[in-house]
Formats: sequence, structure tokens, C-alpha cells
Amino acid sequence: MSLRLFVAAALAGAGVAAAPAVAAAQNTELRMATLAPPDSSWMKLLDKSSAEIAEKTQNRVTIKYYAGGVQGDERDVIRKIRLGQLDGAAVTAIGLAMVDESIRVLELPMLFDTIDEMEYVSGKMWPYFQKKFEKKGFKLADRGEVGWIYFMSKTKVESLADLKNTKVWMWGDDQVVGAMFRKLNVNGVPLGVPEVDAALTSGRINACYSSPLAAVALQWNTKVKYMTSMPMSYALGATVVSMDAYNKLTEADRKTIEKIQEKTGGKVRKTVRKDNETAQKQMTRKGVTVVQTPVAMIDDFRKNAQEVWKELAGKVYSKEELDMVLKYRDEFRAKNKK
Repeated sequence: MSLRLFVAAALAGAGVAAAPAVAAAQNTELRMATLAPPDSSWMKLLDKSSAEIAEKTQNRVTIKYYAGGVQGDERDVIRKIRLGQLDGAAVTAIGLAMVDESIRVLELPMLFDTIDEMEYVSGKMWPYFQKKFEKKGFKLADRGEVGWIYFMSKTKVESLADLKNTKVWMWGDDQVVGAMFRKLNVNGVPLGVPEVDAALTSGRINACYSSPLAAVALQWNTKVKYMTSMPMSYALGATVVSMDAYNKLTEADRKTIEKIQEKTGGKVRKTVRKDNETAQKQMTRKGVTVVQTPVAMIDDFRKNAQEVWKELAGKVYSKEELDMVLKYRDEFRAKNKK
């Protein structure tokens, strides 16, 4: 999220992403977890991919998803994969960061102005991160999305001062959001995603951050009245599978899965973007007001965000990785000057 906001929204995750990169020689059931609710757009896409994998591998590979966070938050899920209790998961960048935190460089607050910028930079960087993940025992599949992340609150937020007066949910494992909140002196309340709904209901928090689609899927939209017009970051996600599981697959099944992923990846991103637009319209129809973020607040947020980028270099990601991302972003902007 921009704040990674990330995600939070992320929720769910998001992860969401494309079908897992796996298939096996003998009949194998892959145990996969996700925070995505059972009836969400993400799960529908994941289920469709799973069905195609089973069909194309003649049921040598089937996938069982534990949806809705029943296996715990993303930290719990990654731990279970390492213990062999799960084979993989569809996660947000928060979960991906449990494997290699440097991937969060793609979700820095106020990094991108457009989806096209994000698409270009992420596409350039993804093979780099796939290699890093493989060295750490995980197969990183095609990129998924959560979408633009916005602040959502029970009271109107039109300035950083207003934001400081809220009790905002903060994903406890999110170092990027934590750094941004500290920079802004915002009162972040660390909670896992499954705890947010109850916290909004009880008043333990009165604000959160999310994509519209995730907010509707998790029903957070029913607990808030306002949403900022300023997107703070673009949240990503992906499916990861342990290399132990992946290495058991035949070469033929791996190629089959890769073809399915290639076909599915673009469809996933396109669907999530469209559904985010639909979800935002649904939120406004049901009473959530989109507050136009004043230019002064955007400028303040951007200034502080860029300071956070530098502060996190050498802690969450390397300076070289930050430079790579900024180089590709500026490269895209130079090619697309109006």
C-alpha cells in the first residue's frame, strides 16, 4: 500500500494471483492457503485455474484451497509452508515479504502515478525476484494484484492532521507501513487481517486502508463512511509454492502449468482492476463518501514518502534495488511523455 496500505487491503489478498506453478507426477493434492474470502473475485479466479490444472494434468495435480484466512494470517501460512504443513499460498506482498522482504520495494508509498507505470516496472523486476525466491526455497508464480490502496475511515480525513487523529489499522508485519506511520506520527494499531472487521465494529480502530475490492470482499466497507481520493500505493500479490513440492513435478506438467499461468496472469490483473472499479461504485452507492484529497495533503504525503524510501534502503531492500525500480519508472515516464 502505499503505505502499503497496502495492502492491507491487501488483504486478502490478495495475493491473489495467478494459478500456482505446480503439478505432479503421481496424483498429488497441493494444499494452498489464502486470506481471500471464498466468494471473492480472487478465489473465483484461483478456483478456475485449479480446475484447468487438474484437467490439463489428467488429475495428476489437484489443488485444495483453504480460503478466508482459516489457516491464519500470512505469517502463519508461510511458517506452515516451511514446516511442510502446507504446500503453498496465494498471498499479498506482506506474505511475499516473509520469504524475501525486498519485494516490498514495488509497493512503496506514492511510487507510481498510473497503473501503466506499475505494470512496466513490476514486469521488469519480476524475473529478478523470481530468482531470489527460488534461492530461498519458493517458486514465485506470475504476479497478481490487490489494486490501488486508499484510506477508509469513520471520520472525514482531509489533512495529515485529520489522519493523526484516527486510530488506523496497521498490518503488524508491515515494515513499510510502520515506517510511513512513524514518519507521519500516525497512530497505527497493529492487527492481523482477520481481526480488522471486529476492531472496526468495536471501535478499537476507526480507520483502515484497502483496495475497494478487498474492502467489499471483507465487508470493511460497511464499517466506514469515508474514503480518500488519493491512492497511496498499488498493492501486489502472487502465488508461492515450496520448491520441495515444485521439484516433485514432471517437466511436462511444469510446462503445462506455466502455459496456464501465462494465459491466466493477464486475465487476473484485468479482472481485478475491473472489479475494483465496480466495488468502488458499490461503496459509494451504499453511503461511503469519496473525499477529494487536498493538494497540500498529497504534497505532504509525497514528500514524507520519498524520505521513507531512502530510510528503508539497506533495511527492507537494498539501495541498488530501489535504484532499479526508480530507473525503470523514470524510463517508462521518459518513453511516455505527453
